[in-house]
Amino acid sequence: MLFTVAYEMLGSAADAEDVLQETWLRWVGVDLDEVRDHRAYLVRITTRQALARLRTLGRRKESYVGPWLPEPLLTSPDVAEDVELAESVSMAMLLVLETLQPTERAVFVLREVFDLDYDEIAEAVGKTQAAVRQIAHRARAHVAARRPRGPVSPAESRDALAAFQRAVDTGDLQSLLNILAPDVVLLTDGGGIKQAALAPIVGAENVATVLSRISGTRSLVAAQVNGYPALVVRIEGELDTVVALRIEGGLITGLYAVRNPEKLSHMEQETSLHR
Repeated sequence: MLFTVAYEMLGSAADAEDVLQETWLRWVGVDLDEVRDHRAYLVRITTRQALARLRTLGRRKESYVGPWLPEPLLTSPDVAEDVELAESVSMAMLLVLETLQPTERAVFVLREVFDLDYDEIAEAVGKTQAAVRQIAHRARAHVAARRPRGPVSPAESRDALAAFQRAVDTGDLQSLLNILAPDVVLLTDGGGIKQAALAPIVGAENVATVLSRISGTRSLVAAQVNGYPALVVRIEGELDTVVALRIEGGLITGLYAVRNPEKLSHMEQETSLHR
C-alpha cells in the first residue's frame, strides 16, 4: 500500500522506492509503544516524504527535455480487476494528477483512492480537518473536469488495443484512422536520451502518419501497464518503448509513449500495487 501511495503522488517508481526507504528508516527509530495506529503513522510518514520529494521533482521537470510522462509499471491482472485502483494508477489519471498542487494531490489520493478519514489526512499533510475538506472538494472538481469520461470495460480496452496493434503492425493508415479519435493526442517522452517529439502531436491524421512509419521495424507485444492494456515495443529483443492508451467511446483519445530508458526499469517484472 505504501508504495502505491508514494507512486500515485509522484508518478515515479524510482522516487517512490526512495520514499519508502526513507519511511522505513524513520520507522525503525520510532517507539512503537507510543504509536496508537501503525498504519496511519506509516501513511503519514510516507505522505510527508512524498510531498517533499514532489517539490524536488517539480524543479526537475522544469528542465526536462520534451513532455514528461509518468514511469510505466508492468502490472499483474489483479490490478485491472480493481477498477478504481486501475483508473487511479493509469497513465491518463497520473497526468491529470500532475495538474494538481502537491497538497491537493496528496489529499485527493489519500481520500479518493485510499478512503482515509479526514482526520488522518489532516495529520499527514499538516492541515486542519476543515482545510483538508476544502482542499478535497477543490481537487475532486479539478480532477472530474479532466479525467477520462467514465470507466472502460476490459473487453473494450482489449478490442481497442488489438485493433491498434494490428494497424501499427501493418502500417495501414486507414486502419489507424479508424481507431484514433479525431482529436487524439500523442505524447512521447525520450527525456533527451532517446529521439522523441518535443511537443504533443495532435489530430488523427498527424498521429497516424507518425505511427505508420514504424511498422515492420520492431516487435509489438500486448501487456498490462498501470492496470490497462498497452503495447511494449522491442527492437532486436531490447525494450525500446512502452505505449499506453487512453480509450473513450471505443476510440483512442490519448497515446503515451515512454522511450526514456531511465523510466523503463519496472517493465521487466510485475510491480505489486495495493490499496
